[in-house]
Amino acid sequence: MTAVPGHQSGQVQYLDDDNRLMAAAIRFSFRNLGATGTNPSVATLIVRDDGQGPRIIGRGVTAVGGRPHAEAAALDEAGAEAKGATAYVTLEPCAHHGRTPPCAEALVSAGIARVVGAASDPDPRVSGEGYAILRNAGVSVTENILAVRAREAMAGYLSRTSNGRPFVTLKLAVSSDGKIGRAGAGQVTITGPVSRDQVHVMRAQSDAILIGVGTVLEDDPDLTCRLPGLEDRSPIRIVLDANGRMPADASMLSNSTRVSVLIAAAGTLPEERRRSYQNAGATLLASELAEGRIALPELLEDLAARGVQNLMIEGGAQVARSFLDEGLVDRIAMFSGTQPIGRHGIGSPVTNDTVPAGFVQTALLRYGEDRYCEWTRLA
Repeated sequence: MTAVPGHQSGQVQYLDDDNRLMAAAIRFSFRNLGATGTNPSVATLIVRDDGQGPRIIGRGVTAVGGRPHAEAAALDEAGAEAKGATAYVTLEPCAHHGRTPPCAEALVSAGIARVVGAASDPDPRVSGEGYAILRNAGVSVTENILAVRAREAMAGYLSRTSNGRPFVTLKLAVSSDGKIGRAGAGQVTITGPVSRDQVHVMRAQSDAILIGVGTVLEDDPDLTCRLPGLEDRSPIRIVLDANGRMPADASMLSNSTRVSVLIAAAGTLPEERRRSYQNAGATLLASELAEGRIALPELLEDLAARGVQNLMIEGGAQVARSFLDEGLVDRIAMFSGTQPIGRHGIGSPVTNDTVPAGFVQTALLRYGEDRYCEWTRLA
């Protein structure tokens, strides 16, 4: 245990326990990421210490669909033992009334003695009010424990709430010679199975995946999550298709009743074409055009209004460049394979050596033989 200047040893232990338990809560919050609707995926741990060290007696995460909230689930599991315990919450407890009382009041009613919070909630109905309810009721409150890590876990919710648009991740698989595919060759395998499984995890944690119609015509992808046990976590699939070029027999339309497909197209699309997409189960999103292409800032606003918080861009090169050029990418997730593509390869819009200014590297990992690098835009 490392001493902290100006703190007594007992206080140092208190701080160490807070950091350790909050880190566990943040990890738990990823369980339902991408599946909680317009609500963030928040986690709560209820912890008692009766003299033999901290013991988790209740845990909760925002339920699929967004309700019930994490605090309610954790308190329900803890039961009567919650009285006098500490609650670790990854986001400030809500303070606004609906048909059920706010989570801050639920914690007070359960007799929670102390609340340790990570990130504050920018929602004007909550911001500061959740902690105020607790303090006014005599609950001890400690804020900003691992707040940066908690905000990273809730980046989509925070972006949608504060900026009015989703948090955008650009995912790329890049060959050893800086290519993302081969012209006219359809889908080309660039990375190994471990990396591909990780991409499916990223899909499961996203609200939506976006590609351009060129990728549909070239690769005819399905874009579902195919990891065993996570098939029902496939996100909305979005296609940028200003002029209605997507074939009605495209692979992703074959299961559109199970996994939603949204086609962003010009509002002037011919009625016959609109009807063919709708008959195939797709939803049309009438979009504004800029120089003949879908206006991306306006599209992101429309997606946020539909509840999309985390958006992953999967292809192709032109779409990726457009999002980068307009400053709309918040995170670059790059999987680098070990083999070259060679002649007729399609150059990656960004490589390890050409990451745009304003991004900082936040991860460097190995997935089998592949390397994974992640860069996040500085706030």
